[in-house]
Amino acid sequence: MTDRYLYDTRFFVEYFYSDDAALLKKLKHDLRLVKEKMVSALTVHEMHRINLQREGKEVAALRSNVMRADFEVVDVDYEIAVKSAELRSRNQMPMADSVIAATAQIHNCFLFSDDVHFKAVKNLKIKWCTG
Repeated sequence: MTDRYLYDTRFFVEYFYSDDAALLKKLKHDLRLVKEKMVSALTVHEMHRINLQREGKEVAALRSNVMRADFEVVDVDYEIAVKSAELRSRNQMPMADSVIAATAQIHNCFLFSDDVHFKAVKNLKIKWCTG
């Protein structure tokens, strides 16, 4: 494994809500091996919204705080915004996914996800959590 990973929303959805015990064990194992863990501010937003809907305000706040404590939260700056717009235009992908892909490229790290939108992005290093 590499020293730097950016974790996508799909990772956290599986981590918090998967019924697949083998997958969860693998995710936890892989997470322990990574030295530098990052997450986009958009992933925090997406997971906070999902947790609000599924678990309520207390759990959403707790999990968002855990993400902030355990991962470096990367904000969307000018460079990420421009790169994201280029990726979104070229690959016809959702805005959040383009921001996450741009963040991984700019920070030269692997993206940890199983989201199919990322497959078409050139020069994006991906670690598939299910593969």
